[in-house]
Amino acid sequence: MTAARTVRGRSAGRPTLEEVAARAGVGRGTVSRVINGSPRVSEETRAAVEAAVAELGYVPNRAARALAANRTDAIALVVPEPEARFFAEPYFSDIVRGVGAALADTEMQLLLTLVGGDRERRRLAQYLASNRVDGVLLVSVHADDPLPDLLEQLGIPVVISGRRSEDEPLASVDSDNFEGARAAVAHLLARGRRGIATITGPLDVYGARRRLDGYRAALAEAGLSELTAHGDFTEEGGRRAMTELLERAPDLDAVFAASDVMASGARQVLRDHGRRIPEDTALIGFDDSSIARHMDPPLTSVRQPIEEMGRAMATLLLTEITTPEPTRPRLVLPTELVVRESS
Repeated sequence: MTAARTVRGRSAGRPTLEEVAARAGVGRGTVSRVINGSPRVSEETRAAVEAAVAELGYVPNRAARALAANRTDAIALVVPEPEARFFAEPYFSDIVRGVGAALADTEMQLLLTLVGGDRERRRLAQYLASNRVDGVLLVSVHADDPLPDLLEQLGIPVVISGRRSEDEPLASVDSDNFEGARAAVAHLLARGRRGIATITGPLDVYGARRRLDGYRAALAEAGLSELTAHGDFTEEGGRRAMTELLERAPDLDAVFAASDVMASGARQVLRDHGRRIPEDTALIGFDDSSIARHMDPPLTSVRQPIEEMGRAMATLLLTEITTPEPTRPRLVLPTELVVRESS
């Protein structure tokens, strides 16, 4: 039998797990445990295996490692919204950017999936049920969306961006929507505005309901009546709601829109009606997206740390994936009012 050809103490081919085990003087299973980060190895043994890995230049087979650990090294970012809204709203791209930053130094692959209807939802359910991913990041969840419960039934770790309710049982990352809205209306009150309307987001989204709650709380503290029109986080929804508000209350002097995109639509209608911003009608949005900075005049907006939310979601999910017993934390990040010329 011909001996394996070696170069400076290394095998000429790709080093194997067995060669690492022989060099370290341990069994193949012990090497596997060290490579996969198992705590069931002594420090002395771990050091011997790591030295053998370095000496031989052993590179673990990623697919084999994932299979042995019952892992896929992939997570899905699921957005249950139509494609048009995903690409129109800066919120989603900022979330993706934050998630990508958190995963940059890991081996995790990110799969982006848009679920705009029942057909896509069924297809996604089949895909997830076949153990194709280690976990799911779920963004923009509506109250009646069955996906969170499905994921829980499948036992797939999941982190939600924005809770479905106050009692959300799954791990979640959210911004302080209530306080952000309250601060926006308090700012308008401090500027002497008294006819303050709001354009809400879709009220089957918990964050939109909390922004409405914050608006109402600030007006109640000032002893003023609310003036509400419902929107859907789209520019067209902002236009429709603003038109409705002017018909119902032509003397209003301020508007708090629950998103920058809707504020952009509202601004068009105010301009069409000859309203100067902010002289005749002050305007505030929510998100502090690029839209806010590029509007004319620049839009006062509630900044939620969207990229940070994406990073936090991915970090929490990685923890949930590797923790035997899920902790399901609920993280709420602070908001900040960014004052510009529109108010």
